[in-house]
Amino acid sequence: MRRYAFTLLELIFVIVIMGILAKFGVELLSQAYRSFIFSSVNNALQSNSAAAVETIASRLQYRIKDSVIARETDFTFSALAGYTAGTAPILEWVGGDIDGLRGNSSTLPHWSGIIDLDPSSATTLVSPGTDTGALNTLIGALSSGGSGINDAALYFIGSDSDINNYGWNGTALTDHNTSVMHPINADANLSRFVSGIGGVNFTGANIYEYYQLAWSAYAVGISDYNAATKTGTLMLYYDYQPWKGERYDANTTKSVKIMDHVSTFRFKAVGAIVKIQVCVNSDLVEDYSLCKEKTIF
Repeated sequence: MRRYAFTLLELIFVIVIMGILAKFGVELLSQAYRSFIFSSVNNALQSNSAAAVETIASRLQYRIKDSVIARETDFTFSALAGYTAGTAPILEWVGGDIDGLRGNSSTLPHWSGIIDLDPSSATTLVSPGTDTGALNTLIGALSSGGSGINDAALYFIGSDSDINNYGWNGTALTDHNTSVMHPINADANLSRFVSGIGGVNFTGANIYEYYQLAWSAYAVGISDYNAATKTGTLMLYYDYQPWKGERYDANTTKSVKIMDHVSTFRFKAVGAIVKIQVCVNSDLVEDYSLCKEKTIF
């Protein structure tokens, strides 16, 4: 019987073909793996950065528009509408209480937005349809017990909005004549407010027919910046009242994390419109970043 085997030439061809397949096969697998990782990272960054700008926008859309400021690290500030440098790390604003205005499914809004001075007393503001008791409960729930109706303030729509009279400088407001925000307390009558500034009533104050109620300011900025990775954590700070002399503190003010690995947070105003940009880096793919922008009217 004859036995057949590979010739030397055939063995050489087999070895060469196997070598080619090994070389390019590994490269193809490596490229496919890299493509998968890149696609996965890109999708994650796209989703997370979109969620980050939407989180900020959802708060900013209910801002008191003239209250928005750009805050420097030394706590100096300027109105965002006139801010052009573009390097301030903190965006800050007073937010209108949209939750109280909506009320709930079984009741009317907790504050009506309509107000007038009691003709018989300069100490009382009358707001028909408002329920300060329900407001107090709601604010307490939203702030986890940190604030209540007596920490709130009113903004009269159409009033002078000097940015220096919101309390952004860390000093409590002391009168209702020059102040833009008007601190209030609840009255025994649930549809009435009294002055929240001790010993000062509304005499001489310009009371406009419509108002917004606010119980918190908000700030957004990058915290825990890592110089090696050039990224930090984008944070939202809340539940503090500038009209009472409070300002956000990265160490003590209530906050929620918006996103990790943020390299850039920028913002600017175009008239009454605010534009924000969030850029994030990947900790898996070197030198890869992605930016998302949002315009808030």
